[in-house]
Amino acid sequence: MPKAIQRCPWSEGVSEAYLAYHDTEWGVPARDDPRQFEFLLLEGAQAGLSWSTVLHRRDGYRKAFAGFDPEKVARFTRRRIESLLGDPGIIRNRLKIEAAVGNARAFLAVQEDFGSFAAYIWRFVDGVPVQNRWRRASEVPATTAVSDALSRDLKARGFRFVGSTIMYAHMQATGLVNDHLADCFRHAECRRLATAPTR
Repeated sequence: MPKAIQRCPWSEGVSEAYLAYHDTEWGVPARDDPRQFEFLLLEGAQAGLSWSTVLHRRDGYRKAFAGFDPEKVARFTRRRIESLLGDPGIIRNRLKIEAAVGNARAFLAVQEDFGSFAAYIWRFVDGVPVQNRWRRASEVPATTAVSDALSRDLKARGFRFVGSTIMYAHMQATGLVNDHLADCFRHAECRRLATAPTR
């Protein structure tokens, strides 16, 4: 009888899309700005909600927010924001929508200052993903000193919906930290990706 694949407990029993997200995306080091902006926008939308709520609206967010293009989102007008409040494909929260537009503008400013947003954010882990070896889900923290520092710096740069908990979730999603449990099959895979040469 083949051995069952071990996964992080949070990934199972929700949906095929959620499982696929765990198996192929979560924890993969994102060193490109399009990916960083997409997750920054989605993590901000998640605030106070479950990740599955946002993940299952991802296509809706992609359509509503110009394919996650920060330059286009930064140009959204008041009228465009009002129209998004009637879009059933996203979470229709005015503060979150306005923050997404403001964050796009702040994102462009970071690119101007550091060459890329990825270059900026990876500085917080010295360019190398943090490799944790948690045994139980209860051991995984909601925040760390690094996410605290990242949150403070982003807020100082004008970003909103970037509290420490949200930013730690962002770090997990974009592979700045490998928080797959040690017995999850993706832990070793993401660890290998972390040491793979960049192109």
